[in-house]
Amino acid sequence: MEDISEFAAVPIRQDQLVAWPRVAAIAAMVGFSLPTFLTGLEVFAGLSPIDAMWALFWGSLIVTAVGCITGYIGATDRMSSYLLVRVAFGDKGAAIVNIAFAVSLMGWFGLNINLFMDTVGRLVLDLWGLAVPDIALAIMASFCMTVTTLIGFKAINLLSTFLVPVLIVVTVLFVKSAFTNHGLTDFFALEKPARAVGDNAMTIGDGISWVVGAVIIGAIILPDITRFIRQKSGAVYTAILCYLFVQLLVMIAAGLAGVSSGVFENYFDAQGVSRTDVILKLMLDVNLGFGAFVIIIAGSWILNSLNLYSTVLSAKATFPKLNTKWLTIGLGIVGVVAALLNILGAFEIFLWYLSIIFIPVAGVLIIDRFFIRPGTYKLETLKDNNTLNGPAFLAWAIGAIVAVLADRGTLPNLSGIGAIDALVLSAVLYFIFAKLSKRRVS
Repeated sequence: MEDISEFAAVPIRQDQLVAWPRVAAIAAMVGFSLPTFLTGLEVFAGLSPIDAMWALFWGSLIVTAVGCITGYIGATDRMSSYLLVRVAFGDKGAAIVNIAFAVSLMGWFGLNINLFMDTVGRLVLDLWGLAVPDIALAIMASFCMTVTTLIGFKAINLLSTFLVPVLIVVTVLFVKSAFTNHGLTDFFALEKPARAVGDNAMTIGDGISWVVGAVIIGAIILPDITRFIRQKSGAVYTAILCYLFVQLLVMIAAGLAGVSSGVFENYFDAQGVSRTDVILKLMLDVNLGFGAFVIIIAGSWILNSLNLYSTVLSAKATFPKLNTKWLTIGLGIVGVVAALLNILGAFEIFLWYLSIIFIPVAGVLIIDRFFIRPGTYKLETLKDNNTLNGPAFLAWAIGAIVAVLADRGTLPNLSGIGAIDALVLSAVLYFIFAKLSKRRVS
């Protein structure tokens, strides 16, 4: 595989395809990132262990289903998610959608650098008594991630292949620590944490939405990496391994460790104690030491390299004449600024509404690719593409707006899961709008 500029705005060549385990290693690395650990903690902090595990399972299953389909499309058509969006929405419609994706991904990039500098700074202080300036940590993190992205997919793949076994061992230590004080039957017998009442109350549907919100954007942009897979079925295996096994197990491991350690009752809502304080306490309590560094640095490095990689692909799909190298460097600088603005405070709201806003894109894309215009997803379409696919853009906009209003209680929430409402509504609306549009033309 070549550097990022090679296939940013065009489908990849057949001679660049690889076996699916190489791509699956990259996808799996995302499961070992700090946001995944924090998502597991959040769900277990609001539900009983048995309900939390059900929420994590069903949320992961939803994301897996979306990832299997979008990943398969990427492996079949050899296009990035942003080129697929161009075909589905038309050039002008895709420009709006892709810019929204880019802004969101840059938010994730800044958020993860923020998590990185906060967590590493506190860890260095706790272990060695050294105070490292936040700006130094942010610049160092962004530099490493930007250079990796500039080198391209090969560098991301090499790092992932090396680090996955290490992080598996660290996650096993988390699970082991969880069962030090409790047996499996003990966990199943536990009720909701005392904090999860009143304003902090969470339903299983809320937990599912939380999981989907944390992970769904990765499933939607999965074609960015599955387009490199030689066998189409490998894209399905990649999605299952990443979302239904690795990320699910990591979230459960973090949650069970949180329950076992008592952080929900003693630290989770304590004044002045952040979520990074909680995850750090868990890591130090199980004597991870250097393993904590591996989780924080390795997970953030790979995840943010992919975020930056996908942001560049998004921008190049919309503005093909942009210089890829300078675009990547510029976005890396923007990430440092975003991190220093401390957007971690909006973490919960950001995750919650992410699924509602972006999952309608998947609904439209899936219906268009398989039922409305299955023969248009090829290079020739991009050379003479529609300006705007009105039915697609309208279905996406309505799906997102209605789902947001339902989530806020303005409209009834049919399924209890905002992400599901958004996906089904946008898919059904697009199918109807597309059929009506064809009848008018004929």
